[in-house]
Amino acid sequence: MNATPDSDRAPGPRHSDLLTIGQLGKRSGLAASALRYYESLGLIHATRTAGGQRRYTRGTLRRIAFVRAAQRVGLSLDEARVALDRLPSRPAPSGDEWDQVAASWQTRIDEQIAELERLKAKLTGCIGCGCLSLTRCALYNLGDRAGEAGPGARYLLTRDPATGPEPASPDVGSCGAR
Repeated sequence: MNATPDSDRAPGPRHSDLLTIGQLGKRSGLAASALRYYESLGLIHATRTAGGQRRYTRGTLRRIAFVRAAQRVGLSLDEARVALDRLPSRPAPSGDEWDQVAASWQTRIDEQIAELERLKAKLTGCIGCGCLSLTRCALYNLGDRAGEAGPGARYLLTRDPATGPEPASPDVGSCGAR
């Protein structure tokens, strides 16, 4: 039996290192349709067999895990693609390279934490007043100011109840009291 040293081997992944779309789906927990969508967005890449079947390197599992982690912290698929584009094209980026890309998420995560803390404070305030109504609450929505600013949850996620979508009236006190 003759062994071929790695230096004599053709560049690229060995056939045994390639996964079919079904194998990749099973290992990643994603449907084949999701994998094809990820490929269409440039998040993952496949080679094709002579018969046109997709084959993925095992490193694709890392890319999928990265994309799913990005989504969990609130990044869009486009943002995940941009982050992945910073990585080298070889099959397995180093740990340091992954760390650099993940560190770029720090600001985004900090912003999300701050927004969740604002949301928590607003929910506590609204629940604390007892009325739970943005249409009647004299504290957060005197005269339905939020409704005049358009549809959607005007205060809950992004607006400051003290300032609202327009300046607050000077006679606004606590909920129900004037």
